Amino acid sequence: MVALGGGHGLYASLSALRRVTSELSAVVTVADDGGSSGRLRRELGVLPPGDLRMALAALCGDDDWGRTWSEVVQHRFRSEGDLHGHAVGNLLIVALWELLDDPVAGLDWVGRLLGAHGRVLPMASVPLDIVAEVELEGRVSTVRGQVACASTPGRVRAISLVPPDPPASPQAIQAVREADWVIFGPGSWFTSVLPHLMVPKLAQALHETRARRLVALNLAPQQGETDGFSPQQHLEVLRQHAPALHLDIVLADTGVVDDHEELEKAAVAMGARLITAEVARSDGSPRHDARRLASVLDEIFHEKR
Repeated sequence: MVALGGGHGLYASLSALRRVTSELSAVVTVADDGGSSGRLRRELGVLPPGDLRMALAALCGDDDWGRTWSEVVQHRFRSEGDLHGHAVGNLLIVALWELLDDPVAGLDWVGRLLGAHGRVLPMASVPLDIVAEVELEGRVSTVRGQVACASTPGRVRAISLVPPDPPASPQAIQAVREADWVIFGPGSWFTSVLPHLMVPKLAQALHETRARRLVALNLAPQQGETDGFSPQQHLEVLRQHAPALHLDIVLADTGVVDDHEELEKAAVAMGARLITAEVARSDGSPRHDARRLASVLDEIFHEKR
């Protein structure tokens, strides 16, 4: 299995997938320019480590070792000094990068320390910037940077990357080409999901792989990125950015599908079969329940749905 994304969406996906497979790779966006990641990126010229750290934390097991190390790497310092806001895992990852001079090797070492149930790979070998066209009240403006894309008022219409032809991680390409399943989403649509299809060689692998492709849709629109988007609009945007991409399965939570016919039509337009199931938490929050999602994914992978 290969899961693509970043941030909290990929965390949810990996938290479920590690329960159903022992052969799991996460391919993670490297465009974050805010918070601890942005500071380390600007100061040291490294890949932003935050989304990579979150993916590693998601892959920790449910035993004492896994729970403890997941909390350690996610822990943020609170102080009046320069360490304020930095996540322990970000500093650990960057330290290994400096010692080993190899981003993937550094992530593998952190994964071994955490007992991670899978591997975490950057989607590109250099830090990226996301450029977005944002429409507000009929006017279109261009903003640069993941934070700006997520926080600028208006609706994002399209994205591109700087540099436009970044070097894809060779290990990520290999993982995609050798996968049985590739999972897109859930997550921030324009800043975590779509960027994978903007890296030319990674996009080529995603189009050419023999793996089956599944899209797990979000439980709610994201403020600042997809305000007012219906589930089918998420698929329509995906199709606009990757018109030749063939999907096999679109998975949506039963509770968020207002127009089943329109969503099914959007899925079929990309070659996919629509599956709806209860995968959200029972507390009403717009978050996936890891065990529910794992159960549904396991049934899909074993052709029971």
